Amino acid sequence: MSVRLDETHDPARTSWVEGANRHPQFPIQNLPFGIFSPPGHGPRAGVAIGDHVLDIKEIVELLPPEVVDAVSQRSLNRLFALGSEARVALRRKISAILSDPSWSERLGHALFRTADCTLHLPSTIGDYTDFYVGIHHAENVGRQFRPENPLLPNYKWVPIGYHGRASSIRPSGEPVRRPQGQSKAHDSDTPSFGPCQRLDYELEMGIWVGPGNDLGQPIPIGEAHEHIVGLTLLNDWSARDVQAWEYQPLGPFLSKSFHSTISPWVVTMEALAPFRTAQPPRPQGDPAPLPYLNDAADQASGAFSIELEVLISSETMRKAGQPPLRLSRGPATSMYWTVAQIVTHHASNGCNLQPGDLLGTGTLSGPELDQRGSLLELSEGGKTPIILPTGQERRFLEDGDELTIAATARAGDAIPIGFGPCTARILPALP
Repeated sequence: MSVRLDETHDPARTSWVEGANRHPQFPIQNLPFGIFSPPGHGPRAGVAIGDHVLDIKEIVELLPPEVVDAVSQRSLNRLFALGSEARVALRRKISAILSDPSWSERLGHALFRTADCTLHLPSTIGDYTDFYVGIHHAENVGRQFRPENPLLPNYKWVPIGYHGRASSIRPSGEPVRRPQGQSKAHDSDTPSFGPCQRLDYELEMGIWVGPGNDLGQPIPIGEAHEHIVGLTLLNDWSARDVQAWEYQPLGPFLSKSFHSTISPWVVTMEALAPFRTAQPPRPQGDPAPLPYLNDAADQASGAFSIELEVLISSETMRKAGQPPLRLSRGPATSMYWTVAQIVTHHASNGCNLQPGDLLGTGTLSGPELDQRGSLLELSEGGKTPIILPTGQERRFLEDGDELTIAATARAGDAIPIGFGPCTARILPALP
């Protein structure tokens, strides 16, 4: 796996787009792809630059011929299918245009303020799989049920995952309806049906699949990076009381399938090249990955220097004009398995991945209390409340609460890049 840097990563490169230079999320060194609707128009492909979106449809005559059809669609699936070489060529051309002031007058009509646009899902998601690679999260949750042996015997041998529900994935900004479900109280002999009482978030990253693989054809670990387009932020909302009752013996079902929120921009692997870092070494005594998951290059640069954080804002806080409260902040390097290992394992049995599929990392928590990526961990299963600035207590989420996941990639002299917000507000359960 090679980490390629080129002129698009140059910290000195600037853009003629107003406000783009050293933008905290979308400087010219980022250029994430997405699907947006400008005012009065339907969905089309765009690139985030500062506080604006560039309508790719308006520059197709300037682009490499192999990408023109792919970027003229209402989803990015065809672009994802082209592979990294086509994305590199497209990225270099857009970067050259947005850094050349001679284009400013000719392309002013192709720029739209992001705040005036509607952002959609980047692709038509055929399949969604959620993994469980955040080892600190797995340990924190496991201790609540198995204090002496929080991790199950297979955890350090195999990337654990389950197939989720693609149809209920929504972009940032769409509210979440509190789900109803069946749960069983500890002091009850029978279950009951009603609104979820232990609604939670999960701080995750999403992995966008690029070129797929044929059914029956595995993806070697050394080639896995060619099947990954980029990353996004993911909040896999969880009904913990429903989950506790339903998950044995087959795992999560209705407790997860009601809603998942993603940030609408695809931060490409090319943009993330300066932020690749070594996968943290495994603790002494842990087994080495089996050969099909073990690749020296992936271990040397398969992780990312990305800082994640979660913010909460209650309805009372917003009415009082108070800023959101940070619940946690931690590194993406808390993943026990790399994104390449996730992809390789998923396809190791011959399962065919397809362009536009989404894979979740699972909750990413750090080793410290203020790095925990869910309320289940922060409140110790509901035993310890979080106190909001208004004096309100939170063990789990209440109606009107708004959750935001954010992330920034930082490394050395590279210009930091972000992912945009992954935000949703909780609505009451239907009567």
